Amino acid sequence: MTDRIEGICRDGTIPNTMDYDADKVDEAVLALLYLTLHDEARAWKSFDWEAMNRLHEKGYISNPIGKAKSVVFTEEGLKEAESLFKKLFGKQ
Repeated sequence: MTDRIEGICRDGTIPNTMDYDADKVDEAVLALLYLTLHDEARAWKSFDWEAMNRLHEKGYISNPIGKAKSVVFTEEGLKEAESLFKKLFGKQ
């Protein structure tokens, strides 16, 4: 899946748009959620809302919408998050 990201500079101009792979973003967010792991299967949810919603739709985390400051990994999500964290950020 490829999405586009657009923004506005401080001076009001619109910079070049950038294509990015949303699936790669989702994997990175899931791996970073593992970095904030606490209480066995909870992680802080202060990441991009659209990515968090996609991870929920994929069945990796509990619904991120609500007052709680964290989400709960599903069993599959926790395994995938750990694997991705090691793959993306582990030292060889």
